[in-house]
Amino acid sequence: MLSDSPIFIIGAPRSGTTLLRLLLDAHPAIAAGPETRFLLDLAKIFDQHWDRLSRFGFERAAWVAKVARFFAETHEEYAASRGKRRWCEKTPRYTIIADLVDELYPDAQFLHIIRDGFDVVASHKDRWGHASALEAIDDWKMLVGKACKFGAKVGPQRYHELRYEALVADPEGALRPVFEFLGETWHPEVLESTGQTAPKHYAEHTARRREEGGADGPIYASRVGVGRQELGFWLRRRFVRRAGKLHRELGYS
Repeated sequence: MLSDSPIFIIGAPRSGTTLLRLLLDAHPAIAAGPETRFLLDLAKIFDQHWDRLSRFGFERAAWVAKVARFFAETHEEYAASRGKRRWCEKTPRYTIIADLVDELYPDAQFLHIIRDGFDVVASHKDRWGHASALEAIDDWKMLVGKACKFGAKVGPQRYHELRYEALVADPEGALRPVFEFLGETWHPEVLESTGQTAPKHYAEHTARRREEGGADGPIYASRVGVGRQELGFWLRRRFVRRAGKLHRELGYS
């Protein structure tokens, strides 16, 4: 029997997490709805405000079960409305609270998509400017590092890594292991149906990128390696100084 466990896409923003969400959402069994960030706020219950909640006299496990049920029911209803049986949540910053997500859903599976840090920083600079690019350096190092460490803890049955560069270069080759990991049958239509539930700004942006890169399908590889051309000397140098060790460990030159 195929698994019905929830799926979480984690990693650093601007790493292809939305693309991966849309590809999974195109699968006939998986509903990957819009990013919620909902659990980031609820995480405060178990951190900053636990002293208040503990006064009710309920054990932590009781609160965990209530939160897990409430959040899951929203996704389950959305999935059912689309004729699907399984849900996926894509909020990259859930990487920060991955241990809590694991506590809420001990059967969840996690997909971590990793992208060249130079290209991630360049994407931030292109979208939000220089200040965002500066912040993205430490952000990439922190989120990717945390996700890898979390994956080592939960193991290969529940954590799977894929590279953005491999996904855009050979989508089927990169996605088949993903669906095998999830216990789902391969459906080639996932490569043709991206964008049906994409935010308007994302659809417009990717359409422009496809046109610029001359791509004739929904997935384009024209942005691979742009960080080394588009980032100035000082941003590149700062990245190497702040995140170069992890970058090299992941196999990026």
